[in-house]
Amino acid sequence: MQNTAADTRPLYRERLSPSLWLLVTVALAGPMVALVFVPVGSTIALLIGGAVSALLVACAIVATPVVSVEGGELRAGRAHIDVRHLGEPLPLVGESAREARGPGLPARGWHLIRGGIDGVVVVPDIDPDDPVTHWTISSRTPDRLAAAITAARI
Repeated sequence: MQNTAADTRPLYRERLSPSLWLLVTVALAGPMVALVFVPVGSTIALLIGGAVSALLVACAIVATPVVSVEGGELRAGRAHIDVRHLGEPLPLVGESAREARGPGLPARGWHLIRGGIDGVVVVPDIDPDDPVTHWTISSRTPDRLAAAITAARI
């Protein structure tokens, strides 16, 4: 007997997690908090500082947006759109990605841009009823994201 259930595996999924340097910077808040509690006791200060560092790093990782193409839908953070409303995606890296994130960023577009991630995918929104004209999404693998969007459109 054949399995007639729809394939629910995502075509693409990426968590836009912060860089290692940003996580180290966030973790440095723990020793600063520990200094406040030194008058109470050095052991308590170390425990509180370690807990604050771990909590802040965990929050920084958990709160990062996810980009996915799944079930005929592009999800970028909390936003989502049916792929039938999207045009041909354009993966960009290097200088062209910098241009797309900066001076070339459309004013009526929807943007999910993360610092420290070089690649970007620009996807036109061809829905005439949607005021958004383009989606600009950061990605570490823009070619794979563009290929997944194209594959989902077919």
